[in-house]
Amino acid sequence: MQQLILNPRAERRLKLGHLWIYSNEVDTKRSPLKGIAPGTQCEILESNGKSLGFALVNPNQLICARLVSRKGPFTAKQLKRRLENALALRERYFSHPSYRMVYGDSDGLPGLVVDRFGGYLVVQISSWGMENLAQDIVDALTALVKPVGILLRNDHQGRKVEELPEHCEVAQGEVPEMVPFEENGVSLLAPVYAGQKTGWFYDHRENRARLNQWVRGRRVLDLFSYAGGWGVQALAYGASTVTCVDASAQALNWCEENATLNHRQSDLITIQGKAIDAMKELIATGERYDAIVLDPPAFIKRRKDQKSGEAAYRHINELALRLLERNGVLVSASCSMHLASDTLLEILRGAGRHLDKNISVIGSGGQGADHPVHPAIPETRYLKAHFVHLTGTTQ
Repeated sequence: MQQLILNPRAERRLKLGHLWIYSNEVDTKRSPLKGIAPGTQCEILESNGKSLGFALVNPNQLICARLVSRKGPFTAKQLKRRLENALALRERYFSHPSYRMVYGDSDGLPGLVVDRFGGYLVVQISSWGMENLAQDIVDALTALVKPVGILLRNDHQGRKVEELPEHCEVAQGEVPEMVPFEENGVSLLAPVYAGQKTGWFYDHRENRARLNQWVRGRRVLDLFSYAGGWGVQALAYGASTVTCVDASAQALNWCEENATLNHRQSDLITIQGKAIDAMKELIATGERYDAIVLDPPAFIKRRKDQKSGEAAYRHINELALRLLERNGVLVSASCSMHLASDTLLEILRGAGRHLDKNISVIGSGGQGADHPVHPAIPETRYLKAHFVHLTGTTQ
């Protein structure tokens, strides 16, 4: 097996539990990266020759290797054991088989995501190491879960970064266009072929559950609604009306399908267009809402986007506060890993002061147990949501 030798002191982070190796940490004079085929498993050595474990390597990336085993080469048997451990964690904390079953590095399987929708599995692979194990992954999942069908949804941005070919295909059984599942006791459908990512975003499950307890009889505005994860659940929990706003007409069609499934389609209003434009129009017409969900895509994808991204979060949160009824609640969320939770709180504080509104934070949340955080890899903690109560204007 090929070996990669690290530069002096480059092993310290790995010894603390991190799994990533950057290309500038490799002693390329003693162990060249050039010529290693993407996905190759290599032994990782300290500069003194002591073994640190085994990693899956892509020499063409800044993160050129990810440790998958500290003791001995990574095998199909270990892959199956990792999947078993991942499933056991989810079965411990979720009563219904609808969850993210595998969350990459946090489950010891870098570059692999598996979402479970009852009897269906949607698999996304974003590393050459996992790509080379694709059939082993399908075989292990089939034996472990015995699903009705497995969809390989490998047509996403992550594969472009890794220079992997894109494709979307059924690897086992049959998978319909819309798969049924359940979240917070609400029956839903996920567009697993045409939707974003795997078709659904399970990460906000617990935050949605918190909002659901406060929406009965209330008017709700769901911005960046996608397929209605927040809005349709609010309807199911008794909201009087829900307005879903999304730039995608297809996403709003999925909202309507999910509302129909829950017999609340007559109480769903949809607005197609950019969220900021829709918010400005709603403000101009004097609309107000008892609960507003602001769950935008990541505005800060890279560190260089920090300043402009924070300005974007500030702008949309100010618009949301202007639409919020007195004694209403705003859920302000961010999936930008580079935006700290405290920074989002500071943005909310600044928005309240700028508008002369008296706000209180009544709760905060993050990702659920099916998105476990690796304690040595801060990048696995990305989601934050703050629940803001509007008392009124300041005195």
